Amino acid sequence: MTLPQVPFDDRGLAYGDGVFETVLLRNGKPVLWAYHVARLVKGCQRLGIPVPCQEAIDATWQGNATAPLEVLKLIVTRGSGGRGYALPDTPTPRLLSRRASFAPMVERWKSGVTVRTCRIRLAHQPALAGIKHLNRLENVMARQEWQDVSIAEGLLADAQGQLVEATSMNLFWQQHGELFTPPLDTCGVAGTLRAALIAEGAVREANLTLEALPAVERAWVANSVQGVWPVATLLSEDAVCLQRWPINQPDKFQTRAHRLLGYASTYTASPDLFC
Repeated sequence: MTLPQVPFDDRGLAYGDGVFETVLLRNGKPVLWAYHVARLVKGCQRLGIPVPCQEAIDATWQGNATAPLEVLKLIVTRGSGGRGYALPDTPTPRLLSRRASFAPMVERWKSGVTVRTCRIRLAHQPALAGIKHLNRLENVMARQEWQDVSIAEGLLADAQGQLVEATSMNLFWQQHGELFTPPLDTCGVAGTLRAALIAEGAVREANLTLEALPAVERAWVANSVQGVWPVATLLSEDAVCLQRWPINQPDKFQTRAHRLLGYASTYTASPDLFC
């Protein structure tokens, strides 16, 4: 497959001036597509980028499936032009896409994962909060903090110590039998699986500090591609164990979230794994 070449003066390449989406395709059909399109449109509008027409967005996934599961990545940049940070008089957005076969890390559904807290803190910028813009340097720097392959994710807080998200997933927890996720009105990415769960009334927003996290009843990290990973072990920045949670099966939260994605709740060898 020949991929389109991004010109040197593309503003997405030069300044992170754009947005992106990562979409699960099941038998060639996008999962949670309405939520992905809504976030893409919201991101473009927030940045003042003309929104590509719906036909062009839909064309990125239409066509023959190459595998039962694929991941589609969409990138919209403002295009080229403008002097320095100044915007071009007439922006011509650039829409790029690529799809690749995919298999989720199903062993993490059943066994759970180890996560750690991160040293880096997320800055508050309400104008960018929630959208999936192309400047993800805070997340890149946070991911550099560990090389241990047994650690699946890092948890990010803001300067006040309020939890926000994981490096590439959203955070969820249970307390007093209720399910929560951090509000994302000052920073962080509002995931599409998170949005669908909130819309269903399965989860509601609440604040949680890093210090209070070890006291919750259960915790999970999740996104719309990998699904839901129960957190089994929480480590500090210095690899000190802060908490261990039992991995209970069946996991009702995982089951509800995976139903939205078409995944089974836990790993089995049966054909319904990808039903």
